[in-house]
Amino acid sequence: MAETARAAVLVAPGRMELQEIPLPPIGRDDALMRVEACGICGTDLEQYNGEYRPRFPAIPGHEPLGVIEEIGADARRRWRVDVGDRVAVYPRFGCGHCEHCAREDFRYCSQVGIYGFSVTDRSPGLWGGYADYLYLSPGSKVRKIRRDLPAVVAAQFNALGAGFSWAVNTPEMRPGDDVVILGCGQRGLASLLAAREAGARRVIVTGLARDSFKLKLATELGADVTIDVEADDPVTIVKDVTQGVGARVIVDTTPRAPEAVVQAVEMAAQGGTVVLAGLKGRREVPGLFSDLVVTKELTVKGVLGVDYTSLEQAVTLIEADKYPLSRINTHSFDVSEATRALQTLAGEIPGEKAIHIAIVPWARR
Repeated sequence: MAETARAAVLVAPGRMELQEIPLPPIGRDDALMRVEACGICGTDLEQYNGEYRPRFPAIPGHEPLGVIEEIGADARRRWRVDVGDRVAVYPRFGCGHCEHCAREDFRYCSQVGIYGFSVTDRSPGLWGGYADYLYLSPGSKVRKIRRDLPAVVAAQFNALGAGFSWAVNTPEMRPGDDVVILGCGQRGLASLLAAREAGARRVIVTGLARDSFKLKLATELGADVTIDVEADDPVTIVKDVTQGVGARVIVDTTPRAPEAVVQAVEMAAQGGTVVLAGLKGRREVPGLFSDLVVTKELTVKGVLGVDYTSLEQAVTLIEADKYPLSRINTHSFDVSEATRALQTLAGEIPGEKAIHIAIVPWARR
């Protein structure tokens, strides 16, 4: 095994450096994982731009999937995995020893961290998925996943987990509900699949004109209606499709689009739930008529990331091989190409149409 890992280190907003970081010794309580693939999402892009959790230096990547390379006896017993097992890694971790970690409530652990956002100055430094290896602290949570699946498919566990969290679990979606997904990126499509699995009556997905290929894929994945919001008014169409009632569940996954919040409130049914997931880059929401929230008795919930229950639902669905998830993954990049990967996600590379992008460290070695 190597003595160092290549890592794409974010040293300042918009500046990534490829560095070699020593592999740490592994004790009884922790493990070392060889990264097979790490999904990239819009939050990575906001982190890269310095808009979200701007702490430097850090190795981005909070959706890592890989194979256990080395593991201590206590960690092996606690996580029920061994060398050679493929695991999906839950983003949050703790010290593994305090009373909060014993309850698996890492939020209150004094040493709480998030993979992809913890600085490399924190020993042993390998805290993100844009690297050859990832250190798994004693307070980590991992979920074993089939090794025969393509890595870029298995690496969609976090995005799909967000779909279950945002479209099903957070709004308490019921079979027969109408669901609107604002945005057709990877998490919008994941929300579509989760809503379908949970028995939604109709699922409506929106996008922009440049998203036509995503909207087409949404139809193939089971969307009943797709809307180009630059050509048609989404509120009017949702009301028409639902015979004037509106949808009981609205999920806003759109980044930097505050107008989507206004649309979500307007198209929600009486007593419905609006889930806000897309960060707006600190933009205000002009035109929000809050009286509609009151008179419709709406529930408005914000969500960030994915909970472990939703992650497990995602892994179960991925392992079922029910949907063509390989079509959602459009690009893979080496660790050394992390900057280009983010630029591709941002739509800055002419001719490239991206949905799900993964860092795949060992594919070209």
